Amino acid sequence: MELLTDIAPTKLSIKAKEIFYNLSPAELIEAALQNGEGVLTDTGALMCDTGKFTGRSPKDKFLVCDEKTENTVWWGDVNFKFSPEKFDALLAKMLAFIENKRIYVRQAFAGANSQYRLSLDIINTQAWHNLFCNNMFIRPSEDDLVHFNSDFTIICVPEFEADPDIDGTRQANFTIVDLTRRILLIGGTGYAGEMKKGIFTVLNYLLPQENDVLSMHCSANIGSSNDTAIFFGLSGTGKTTLSADPNRGLIGDDEHGWSETGVFNFEGGCYAKVIDLSKEKEPEIFDAIRYGSIVENTRFYEGTREVDYHNNSVTENTRTAYPIHYIPNAVEPSIGGIPKNIFFLTYDAFGVLPPISKLTVGQAMYHFISGYTSKVAGTEMGVKEPQATFSACFGAAFLPLHPTKYASLLGEKIHHNKVNVWLINTGMTGGSYGVGTRMKLANTRAMITAALNGDLNKVSFTRHPIFGMLIPENCPYVVADILNPKNTWANKDAYDTTAKKLAEMFQQNFVKYADFADNEILAGSPI
Repeated sequence: MELLTDIAPTKLSIKAKEIFYNLSPAELIEAALQNGEGVLTDTGALMCDTGKFTGRSPKDKFLVCDEKTENTVWWGDVNFKFSPEKFDALLAKMLAFIENKRIYVRQAFAGANSQYRLSLDIINTQAWHNLFCNNMFIRPSEDDLVHFNSDFTIICVPEFEADPDIDGTRQANFTIVDLTRRILLIGGTGYAGEMKKGIFTVLNYLLPQENDVLSMHCSANIGSSNDTAIFFGLSGTGKTTLSADPNRGLIGDDEHGWSETGVFNFEGGCYAKVIDLSKEKEPEIFDAIRYGSIVENTRFYEGTREVDYHNNSVTENTRTAYPIHYIPNAVEPSIGGIPKNIFFLTYDAFGVLPPISKLTVGQAMYHFISGYTSKVAGTEMGVKEPQATFSACFGAAFLPLHPTKYASLLGEKIHHNKVNVWLINTGMTGGSYGVGTRMKLANTRAMITAALNGDLNKVSFTRHPIFGMLIPENCPYVVADILNPKNTWANKDAYDTTAKKLAEMFQQNFVKYADFADNEILAGSPI
């Protein structure tokens, strides 16, 4: 059997033993079970393992370097060059590999705003991967499929491994984007997130350059008065959790564009971490894990089909993928207006940053380019030390352009639309990791709600002596003592020392961007 994908500038001929087109979730689940790709949980969700790779492999992601990309892509530690000749040879090998395979083909969209969307042809050798794409990308209507013309093709073949010495990859697994031929190749890895993040990379290249649309690694929701809010944050900072507010409509949890008319979701689903998930803390996500959803790399309680969300024996990066309409308050289409509030989420394991603070435009740009969060590095002599992590624009791994391109677009939009920008610390309070405690989710929700409702417009603020952001002196439904982080530390001198240490980390990280920053951004630096 042969499939002819309709991508310009050339058509791509794909031959396979069997080709299944746009199967329903029920058909894909049945196929996955028959193929031994997964098992059903007690809620009806499909549980699958991703194999050797339980997360993305950023060092094995490449962009083809040609006339289109050579002088536009931000080459270096994030974007690695791949030759057009090696790409063509690897593509030919993959197409030959799947000739005797069963493949699952899906048409889908990336982008809820039809003016800026990509049409996708997706070719998978695993049924559960095709179900993942059905959940995560936007599902076309029957009318859409009648005249469907593809803009980009994904070919994902986990069973195919590259030979680095011949194929030019770093190791057997790879993700390679060809922005000229508009093809995404994935092989040697079963981690489904490579597909969604590969297309996110494509949109991050196309939209800012061609349409002046800011592409963002963020979640977004909307209130009853049509006030849109966006939440930037790296993994583990609460981006998905905090945007899934039962009192607000969910636009999306991970990838969005910001055009002249407003914010729109790139995706048709959510890809949420489920480690330590509970119905009490995150009921919307917990209830979304049902028939049609996928859970990755989780394990059951012994003797049952009930998922033990505390089990990290495979990975800490256990996840679920479900269609966005599984969240009861999701808006359709996934589009909102111009944001009124922006929240930068950070897990500050040092316990230095306030739980909520207001940023100037310059500070907002500085923190956006910095993209700070932190993690616990491990145990040394019985003491766990926090480790700062900086990822430009809260998503450096997905930025094919220089971070200042995205930062300048964000700054223009904040200025033009007079948007409030807030920094939210979802990390430690009362001391660094090992001494302090994590900020309670209920307090974080209350502070964000106060900002969204305009309650913080009525309070006085205090300027942080080192970082310069404005700290509210009180907030509805929150004990005032926790608002200024220094007040929560028993040892005030230790707080000052730790705050200065973190400030120096910010400054050292920003050195590589300083030449591209104007005076307004530089003024946002801690002292």
